[in-house]
Amino acid sequence: MKTRYEQIVEVSHIASEKRDHIPSILSLAGQEQIPPASADKKRTLLLAIDIQNDFMESIGSLPVAGSRADVHRLTQWMYNNMASLTQVMCSLDCHSLLQIFHADWWVDRKGNQPKPFTVIRYRDVMDGTWTVSHADTLEQSLVYLKNLETEGKKELCIWPYHCLEGSSGAQLESQFANMVYFHSALRQSKPFLVYKGQDPYTEMYGIIKAEYDNNKFVNHAVLEAIRAYDAIYIAGQASSHCVLASATQILEYFAEDKAITSRITLLIDCMSPIAGFEESTRQAFGSLHERYGIQIKKSTDIIL
Repeated sequence: MKTRYEQIVEVSHIASEKRDHIPSILSLAGQEQIPPASADKKRTLLLAIDIQNDFMESIGSLPVAGSRADVHRLTQWMYNNMASLTQVMCSLDCHSLLQIFHADWWVDRKGNQPKPFTVIRYRDVMDGTWTVSHADTLEQSLVYLKNLETEGKKELCIWPYHCLEGSSGAQLESQFANMVYFHSALRQSKPFLVYKGQDPYTEMYGIIKAEYDNNKFVNHAVLEAIRAYDAIYIAGQASSHCVLASATQILEYFAEDKAITSRITLLIDCMSPIAGFEESTRQAFGSLHERYGIQIKKSTDIIL
């Protein structure tokens, strides 16, 4: 390509307050002559999980150590494989203030809200350690906590306020956004944006479904989109939570179709775990490899 990587991504501005510069990106893409994605014989998908400002170290409210370097490696991989990357799908965490995993939802006996990373269990509410701020949410909150236990899901964790609707923290990281829209203009391929996490009564780590919800929502539109690709590459933040949950949900859905599960590759150097979850994440990914035949590789080892 005529356009250099450095014209699209300013490495020093990854995970900074620097805004994207998409108008100039579109101008650069217009100077290139690469066939549109619709001409691809082998269709490839990048599934980018929650590459948003609030998960970026130094600027985010819920920063993931290593995220800056992850974005650098991922955008370099996208650039190197621009002519063969058919589609980019981005999940976007999107929350309101009053959600079950935010402090506003809960108070203790003295009326104090929980601090970030407090774990609240069903028994904590039953014994009065914690209760809801709004009485009309109590019954459904108890149902949620009880089902987390009975279904063996992650315990409810109070997260710092993050990815609030319309906030800068909810936006795609700026330099990643530059590369996404350069790809979009160059390959004539509209990014597939998937919003998740808007149900106030549940957590939604994975892109396909919540940890538990009464309606049993499953994002079939995303699953059917994934089915259409010959190769699927997954990256994003955090590997220990939203990436792991997304990959697991996709693999469980296609469990009986090894032709699909074997198409999936985790770009392991383009994601990082939340501190303290390093070993459990490594083991979980290893289990997915053994059970479903997915590949786990560094981005530098993959040329499309």
